Amino acid sequence: MPQTLSDYTPAKVWEWNRENGGRFANINRPVAGATHEKDLPIGKHPMQLYSLATPNGVKVTVMLEELLAIGHSGAEYDAWLIKINEGDQFSSGFVGANPNSKIPALFDHSTPEPTRVFESGSILLYLAEKFGAFLPTEHHARTETLNWLFWQMGSAPMLGGGFGHFYAYAPFKIEYAIDRYAMEVKRQLDVLDRNLGEREYMAGDEYSIADMAIWPWYGALVKGLVYEAGEFLSVQDYTNVIRWTDQIAERPAVKRGRMVNRVMGDPASQLHERHDASDFDTRTQDKIVPAG
Repeated sequence: MPQTLSDYTPAKVWEWNRENGGRFANINRPVAGATHEKDLPIGKHPMQLYSLATPNGVKVTVMLEELLAIGHSGAEYDAWLIKINEGDQFSSGFVGANPNSKIPALFDHSTPEPTRVFESGSILLYLAEKFGAFLPTEHHARTETLNWLFWQMGSAPMLGGGFGHFYAYAPFKIEYAIDRYAMEVKRQLDVLDRNLGEREYMAGDEYSIADMAIWPWYGALVKGLVYEAGEFLSVQDYTNVIRWTDQIAERPAVKRGRMVNRVMGDPASQLHERHDASDFDTRTQDKIVPAG
């Protein structure tokens, strides 16, 4: 049984309580490395993606679809489903792709030896530099884009692992934790709203990897589609973020990218694995809205 707030005092040495509760207790553990032997599949395309359509996974599938949309055939990819609730991320093959056992992970087979790339921000930057797209080359514009890319890397854990966990997934509600992280998330939304009140996209007039990184997290949030927290956070107040969110959601490549490796929501919005552009043909894309 979980202890109440009043009778908990941290031990001198932490010990792993396997029954600590919470939505992801069955896969959380305090050690790294593989739990079982299993190789990763390899398809026919240069890019091999191993992922799930969480916000971090959506960043990369959107980027790959955007690259293909502007004619970069070298960005053709196979997207393999990694079921994190079943522990696929702890296979020997996936740990070889990402020793941190987090999706997404990418192998680029167009290099003399396959190049592994892990962490979603690293993958976005790698692809942008490889194909010369969605990252300005002019000094100030490039730096501003990277500012916002890394803003997302540092800020989203406060939203997901902080607010989202304690508001939606923890085994019991802790007022202090929810209040602490709600305050921070609302501050972040205000940062975004003020920035987008002065420019069309996150880094200026051009759509970039900064938008691709931030949209799956904060776009879903202001549409009330994650954690069932829209009313709680008064997301309707962030009108500039909503305008930007809706604008990006209309992009055909974003609609496609959001479908890939999705296993939740309307079945018409799900494409569990993607191995060819024709895989989208059987899905109804005009009904898709941004989600986490």
